[in-house]
Amino acid sequence: MAAPAPILRMTGIGKQFPGVRALDGVDFRLMPGEVHALMGENGAGKSTLIKVLTGVYGIDAGEIELAGEKVAFSGPLAAQRAGISTVYQEVNLCANLSVAENIFIGREPRRLGRIHWKEMRRRAAALLAGLDLDIDVSAPLSAYSLAVQQMVAIARAVDVEARVLILDEPTSSLDADEVAQLFRVMRRLKEQGIAILFVSHFLDQIYEIADRMTILRNGALVGEYHISELSQVELVAKMIGREIVELERLEGKPPAPSGGPLIEAEGLGRPGAIEPFSLTIREGEVTGLAGLLGSGRTELARLLFGADHAGSGSLRIKGAPASLRTPRAAIAHGVAFCSENRRAEGLIPDLSVRENLVLAMQARRGWTRPIPRRTQDELVAKYVEALGIRPADPEIPIRNLSGGNQQKVLLARWLILEPRLLILDEPTRGIDVGAKAEIQRLVAELSDGGMAVLYVSAELEEVLRLSHKVEVLRDRRLVAELPNDEALTTDALMEAIAKGGRS
Repeated sequence: MAAPAPILRMTGIGKQFPGVRALDGVDFRLMPGEVHALMGENGAGKSTLIKVLTGVYGIDAGEIELAGEKVAFSGPLAAQRAGISTVYQEVNLCANLSVAENIFIGREPRRLGRIHWKEMRRRAAALLAGLDLDIDVSAPLSAYSLAVQQMVAIARAVDVEARVLILDEPTSSLDADEVAQLFRVMRRLKEQGIAILFVSHFLDQIYEIADRMTILRNGALVGEYHISELSQVELVAKMIGREIVELERLEGKPPAPSGGPLIEAEGLGRPGAIEPFSLTIREGEVTGLAGLLGSGRTELARLLFGADHAGSGSLRIKGAPASLRTPRAAIAHGVAFCSENRRAEGLIPDLSVRENLVLAMQARRGWTRPIPRRTQDELVAKYVEALGIRPADPEIPIRNLSGGNQQKVLLARWLILEPRLLILDEPTRGIDVGAKAEIQRLVAELSDGGMAVLYVSAELEEVLRLSHKVEVLRDRRLVAELPNDEALTTDALMEAIAKGGRS
């Protein structure tokens, strides 16, 4: 039997930005009714290839064929009308509108010139039922979890008669049950003949759901493979361009910290966000926060940085009472915070890498005392080299960097201040295995140098690899503190989360 013709073919795709060759003669093809993983480190060209395909960027070289016809889209709307729909990691919907309105926005069913609300809700409910989702479609989208919002985005994409569905990091904020639900939906869409381009940094998920994969490195094509042709170690080696032995692993349990108490919280809490908790973080100690989505991990971190006001309790830093009512006060006490939402709470996309990197230092000095340009250049050169930020040109807009390199810039921004406590909320979310390993090693080195780190991650293996102790949260309560000894395994930690800290 002849092999099916590709629904999508991209040939010799080239794209260049000032100082950056993002794509260099890349070929890509997608078959109907398959899940095809697009793999590569941050900066490999994955996002650029997707944006070229959907018309966000024009191409400098090459051609695109959809169902055998040459196409060139003027923008995402044109691509969507042709049957190519994209669901991004950050769901791009209107949280203040209802679920039904989000699905049919711009395509609302009408009767006598007016929106037919009853029909719209009926069709929305039927569409979601086809994705095994039974929710009130008249409720605002903001009432539902990110996982449900992603399902709504997929439902909208499917309803516009998508032939190609692009899922860009859809599982980065989902728990195991939500990932399983998403995969059930993907398999159902695959059976309907929809071609799915799947981007994820979770290798286990790639091997569970994908049929084939295409690997990019430094904007160039490495190869196209059936999922059974490469082991995970071989895949990572092709992604980073060198042989490795499980790059992510830091061997053994971290040694016990020798420093004294740095942060002591007593009964600290915020109504509606997190119940009062007590917590001590020592100098040189990595404290992991573990719990399901919505358990209160981020809320605890924001209280310690003064991003949210505590409604109860007290805080001591090096034994002295402290009031961290604002981030400025926290920074003055040597506390730094990398938010999980780097796009909304970290990056200034139109500023350069240099300007983003020195932002916290400039804020601490005050805007009437600008940092001399020579000092800026010296600091930027030091941290670009130390963290391996690529491209190394500090004057390009930070929006042109990959997610992993943007995360490194945010880390460098705070390391310049030499904080006593560094709070990292999902620092490796959505970044490739190489950048993830570099950040993990950096955390270990900072801890060895005496810096305290509060490490928040949904990946329990990552928490166990780095932390001296693990604080377990459930239902917005701190329910257990577990020493990271030989008895603490991933299974034991999962059991503690499930049972609210009770063994």
